[in-house]
Amino acid sequence: MLKLPIDKHHSFAEVIESSLYSFTAQSWEWDYFPSFGSLVTIHTQQRIIFGIVNSLQTGSMDPGRYPFTYKKTEEELRAEQPHIFEFLQTKFSCLTVGFYEKNDMIYQVAPEPPKMHAFVSHATTAQQAQFFTTCAYLHLIFNGSAQTSTDELLLALLRKQTELNVLTQESLFEFIDTVCLISGDDYRRLKILVSRSKSFINHIEKF
Repeated sequence: MLKLPIDKHHSFAEVIESSLYSFTAQSWEWDYFPSFGSLVTIHTQQRIIFGIVNSLQTGSMDPGRYPFTYKKTEEELRAEQPHIFEFLQTKFSCLTVGFYEKNDMIYQVAPEPPKMHAFVSHATTAQQAQFFTTCAYLHLIFNGSAQTSTDELLLALLRKQTELNVLTQESLFEFIDTVCLISGDDYRRLKILVSRSKSFINHIEKF
């Protein structure tokens, strides 16, 4: 059973834009952010909303202070001009891919979008293991990934599941079958996708 309490100490960002299908968050520290394809959570009093990171961007928060090159390492810049990092910010966007409510994992958009300034946390290992037991979330990936390449996001998801040791031969076949179904049996696309993923899934028995 996944727990619902809101824990600020494990959060690292907060929502600055929100809709039913996606949300954008800003990291509290510009150089601490989730990786592409990672699973994040937003805890509310009613449910846990799950999002998959599909876009990240770091830049200046002040239009009048556009970053430019110094020909120095980050360590040198922090020692000589630490103030330049005070104007940096990192934003990331997530596709809403499901929610957990009343002891059930539901692979749909939540009844309402995350609230503004809601805290964002990394999904725990237990949450990720439970979330990735099925490929039902892939329909939401295909429906909402206009901001980025769907195939790049699919590869990132496979890599994440491999790192978590939750990608089995059976779940990989389910992943491929689901992608094939949603993409309309696009054999060429699927063949390229599988070929590009072999560098990190070739340990799976009989694949």
